Amino acid sequence: MKVIIDTNILIDYFQDRKLYADAAEAILRLCSINEIDGYISALSIPNLVYIMRKELTQDKIKKVLSTVEIVLTIEDLKAEDISEALNTGMDDFEDSLQSVCAKRIGADYIITRNEKDFKNSEVPPISPIDFINKFYK
Repeated sequence: MKVIIDTNILIDYFQDRKLYADAAEAILRLCSINEIDGYISALSIPNLVYIMRKELTQDKIKKVLSTVEIVLTIEDLKAEDISEALNTGMDDFEDSLQSVCAKRIGADYIITRNEKDFKNSEVPPISPIDFINKFYK
């Protein structure tokens, strides 16, 4: 199964957000053992660095990005994704880009905590907990 991991899941894991880190870790673990094919949009990398730069040193950020590259496939953002994202009917442009990327790579789901933001996505959103309960319980 192929999934796009939304940026918020990575942030939950790397910043150890109390309410969400365990579910994020479970998803990333499934990716690391090749139980699921985990992808992120290249868009997620600068967003992740921007958020983490306030709390982590450059060396720690490099370690985080190295981990991301080992566990997940980073899918390029293409010029045509931008124009397609403008026509998805989604309110948030970044989420729209994630959705377009997910569609282009043939993802089965977008794993996110912001399911409501992906209501117009052609690839269905699912929370980490719902994904685990649906496929791994």
